[in-house]
Amino acid sequence: MIATYKVLSAVLSYPTAELQAAALELETALDAEQLLSPPDRTAVGALIGEIASGDLVDMQSRYVELFDRTCSLSLHLFEHVHGESRDRGQAMVSLLERYHDAGLDVEARELPDFIPLFLEFLATRTRSEARADLAEPVHILVALAERLRKRDSNYASVFEALSALSQARPDQAALEQLRGMKIEDPANLAQLDRAWEEAEVRFGPGDAATDSCPRVQSILRAMDVAPIPPQGDRR
Repeated sequence: MIATYKVLSAVLSYPTAELQAAALELETALDAEQLLSPPDRTAVGALIGEIASGDLVDMQSRYVELFDRTCSLSLHLFEHVHGESRDRGQAMVSLLERYHDAGLDVEARELPDFIPLFLEFLATRTRSEARADLAEPVHILVALAERLRKRDSNYASVFEALSALSQARPDQAALEQLRGMKIEDPANLAQLDRAWEEAEVRFGPGDAATDSCPRVQSILRAMDVAPIPPQGDRR
């Protein structure tokens, strides 16, 4: 298991008291494995410390404003390239198959393209496999890092660290397309309503403990994509 990806997955998850209490353990794991460069470990460690020392309600509110109320900062990878189209459904089917093949047990309430879940998957891979898998969405990771830096958010450090781990150069055309997306203001409720109304399928907050997002199979049906058979029935 690659502990660094487990740590980064936890840091990108909805803040909880348990996450705050585990801060020292998370930083120790990063330092022990030394997969991240010293500057990246320092930056991610600063974010961990910020989450641990902050008021929990404030940390949760900030997380929701960033990742749940702002489409351009969504923690669902395919939303940035496929929106809510059928193509996203097909991509999720393929990704979920990869999770199953790796022996990763995915809870029904979690979407396959949720970045913390993707990082849990990478933690089960070899370092070279994880690096190759991470290189595929590197343009999304770079764009998210840039958007978070513009908001002065230390969450950018996680995406900068992931981009570095991929050892890949982002496709410039794909990155420029993402850079050209309109960035909505989470304080502008009317603008947010219009952004969400454009989506055929709506997804709830990223917090796996409290969210109300649709089940994966329901989402795939809404996208007119064949549901995924149980693991024992796959051909």
